[in-house]
Amino acid sequence: MFVAVRPPEPAVEDLEAFLDVRREQAAFRWTLPEHWHLTLAFLAEVPERVLDDVEERLAHVAGRHRATEARITGGGAFPHVGAAKVIWAGLDVADPAGLGHLATGCRAAAAKAGVAPDGQRFRPHLTLARTGRSVEATRWVRLLDGYRGPAWTVGEVALVASHLGEGPQRRPRYETVATFPLHG
Repeated sequence: MFVAVRPPEPAVEDLEAFLDVRREQAAFRWTLPEHWHLTLAFLAEVPERVLDDVEERLAHVAGRHRATEARITGGGAFPHVGAAKVIWAGLDVADPAGLGHLATGCRAAAAKAGVAPDGQRFRPHLTLARTGRSVEATRWVRLLDGYRGPAWTVGEVALVASHLGEGPQRRPRYETVATFPLHG
């Protein structure tokens, strides 16, 4: 499972149109647009017995954080542009510190419910593509640097179950388990 911010359909459609005419130029495994999300907390294993507690704690955390304006813009590569395995789009947020605190709160909520969250540093991004081997991705990062999507309001977070191999072409199938509105 993971806790995420999911961009609204107009933001997804705009980025999809931007990438669509360029996708054939790279041998990446492109993520499905309906899978694009900003992971706030990755929860590898959530036992059924603690799911209600996780949901209650996430609702409490979300209710303490304000909605904020965001837009998908720019991009980058992991681990770095010279040896990329992941191509990602960035997120410009009106309150970046608030978004970071929201991610920290979601991770703490899971931990208090007895679920160990991934301990990696929070780096706001939407994974667009992956590659099996490292590639030089300067051209793609420069292309993404020229992208600036429409603004939208981050008004909720979602708890999402990932069912590995159950989607098209053996990709994951995502199921939104619950959503939690942000304050304001």
